[in-house]
Amino acid sequence: MPSRHLVDPQLLPFLELMPPISFDGQDIVEMRAGFLANAPAPPPPPDDVQVSEAKAPGRDGAPDVRLIVTAPKTAGSSRPGILHIHGGGYVIGLAEMTGQVDAIYAQELGAVVVSVDYRLAPETPHPGPVEDCYAGLAWLHAEAERLGVDRGRIIVTGESAGGGLAAALVLLARERGEIPIAFQHLIFPMLDDRTCLHPDPSPYLGQYVWNPDANRFGWSSLLGHAPGLPDVSPFAAPARATDLAGLPPTFISLGALDLFLEEDLDYARRLIRAGVPTELHVYPGAPHGFMMLPDADVSRTFGRDSLAALAKAARA
Repeated sequence: MPSRHLVDPQLLPFLELMPPISFDGQDIVEMRAGFLANAPAPPPPPDDVQVSEAKAPGRDGAPDVRLIVTAPKTAGSSRPGILHIHGGGYVIGLAEMTGQVDAIYAQELGAVVVSVDYRLAPETPHPGPVEDCYAGLAWLHAEAERLGVDRGRIIVTGESAGGGLAAALVLLARERGEIPIAFQHLIFPMLDDRTCLHPDPSPYLGQYVWNPDANRFGWSSLLGHAPGLPDVSPFAAPARATDLAGLPPTFISLGALDLFLEEDLDYARRLIRAGVPTELHVYPGAPHGFMMLPDADVSRTFGRDSLAALAKAARA
């Protein structure tokens, strides 16, 4: 059922800028190359922010993981650390995608931000991507003193597939008990492969940007098999976790027209039921990725809410 009448009028130009992603008949390597070629050149970092690269040792013999580190130029000894995981449906994207946001976090929160260039599916299915993110987390924790980061204020954030990996990473960190995470900040997270097989899907969700066909491709690529089968690991699809107790305080936000709406609402409900302090925002008229049109009122509201939640976590 068409949902254009539900789109925030200020976001209608976004639908032209970002047509639905299609993987049909596409070579994924060529698609990634086209994505990079068509991406606008990022602006230089602000004068008060420095950007560098690092390598995190891969876990259990895996390749080293490239990291981009964005930090204030002023010295600090007790700063929040933020691990940022980019989106792209588990199949496209790179660490540089988060650069502008990372600079804002460094400026506004005084944070050291580490963006993870995790390996992509289908070449690297689960558990490769989440293990790369864990390697980045372990590097941030190990280097905290040198970076001026307070190990008690490490935050994990991500958008879309990056939000799914962030949620999976938090579950994995709880399981291993090696590194404490103070807060998880999930932006329209991709949490549940079973959405691909929902028996009664909403007639209004997922018509823009990231649609059911793209979702099926992304999940099949990450899992190495069709989505929805039994025994999928919660470290691949966090919504599969049966126990959410003991997870850190959580922020979840997304648009009301996002394909992930119902899985994210259910995850937030279950977190609250498990005693996890949870803040949830749903923005009317907003599709997946809507904040890429930054001047819309709803995007400004999202930015305010998102930064406020991070600032509160950074002070805790």
